[in-house]
Order: sequence, then structure tokens, then C-alpha cells
Amino acid sequence: MGKLILVPTPVGNIEDMTLRAIKTLKSSDLILAEDTRTSGFLMRHFEIETHLQSHHKFNEHQMLPQLVERLKGEITIALITDAGTPAISDPGFLLVRECVKEGIEVECLPGPTAFIPALVVSGIPCDRFVFEGFLPQKKGRQTRMKELADETRTMVFYESPFRVVKTLAQFADFFGENRYASVSREISKKFEETVRGTLSQLIAHFSENQPKGEFVIVVSGKEN
Repeated sequence: MGKLILVPTPVGNIEDMTLRAIKTLKSSDLILAEDTRTSGFLMRHFEIETHLQSHHKFNEHQMLPQLVERLKGEITIALITDAGTPAISDPGFLLVRECVKEGIEVECLPGPTAFIPALVVSGIPCDRFVFEGFLPQKKGRQTRMKELADETRTMVFYESPFRVVKTLAQFADFFGENRYASVSREISKKFEETVRGTLSQLIAHFSENQPKGEFVIVVSGKEN
């Protein structure tokens, strides 16, 4: 049997790439990349010459059978996404699940994930938390927020800059405008920033300051 290795890549600063990740990508037989153009820059920077093959949410279903068959041979395939750890709000889960079903070895290297730094610097308890990733954009969105209104653990969300203010406003509606939260953007990049306060304060801030970059929203849980 072959082996599938999930390799985290930097979410911002390219120096966050680990030596082990570089070694793994150089020694693999094939690298599956979410966007070969984006990953191509990373490969060139670290002089990684392993062949890249596109693997993203639009083709991962149709690619599963052939990838699993290849992994049944003596081949090592590395899986990377544009940034962060594969399968965390990115492609990867489907391939991992199929490999597990077929008895193919799966390994995941430790490495960058955007929500961990945002959670740690939020000042909100991080001993127990729930990671929600991206909320449904339409169907099921309000239902999920109603369910989370009584969540006592810290909640972590991903959001695009185009929906940050809308999402914060919806949180205020369902959780209360005085619920404390923290919003981090551009984790590990030049313009990294974290803004903390009540939901009403955060709405005011991002209404006046146009949201830019990728966002992580950390919301405190309901007090008992």
C-alpha cells in the first residue's frame, strides 16, 4: 500500500513552512494542490520539483477512484491546500475517508491553521471551544445560529471580508449585542490585526473600516 500525507502550508508568512513539510514534499511521488498556480510559488521558493496535480472542491469527487487506486500501489502522495491544514474548511476530508476505508495509511503533519492563533490571542477562554468554520450562506444559517445561541463554549468562525459586518450583525441579533468577541484578519501576514470588544463595538468598527483579508471571528460562549 501507498501513503497519503496531508501537509500544512503557511497561512501568511512563508517562513512558517516547516523543514519537515519541505522534506516531505520533495520526497513524495506526487503533490495534490488546491490551486497549482498558488502552490507553484511555494514550490519554486523552496526548490521543490515534485509534480503538482490539481485537486479542489470541484473535481475531488471524480478524482477519488483513480487516486485511491494509485495509493494502493507503492506511491506516496502529499496533499496541500492554498493555505493552512488540508481538510480544515478546505479539500481533503473525502480523500482521507476513502483511504481509511481502503486501509491506506494516512498521515498529517502538524502545522499552520488560521483559527488557532486567532483563538489564543482573543483573550476569550480557549480551554474548551467549538470550531464552526464557515456558516451556511443561505439554507440553514439562521437555524444554526439559533442552536448556537445557548452554546456555553467559545465559538470560532471563518468569514470572508464581504460578509463580516453582516455576520457580526446576525450574531448580535441571536447572541445579544453585548456578547464579547474578537475578530482577527490576515493571520501571519504583514497587516495582521485583531480587534476585540462587544459585538456592537465590532459592528461599528468594521462599518467604519472596510474589512479586508481573511477573517477569523471568535465569540465568547453564553454565560451560565
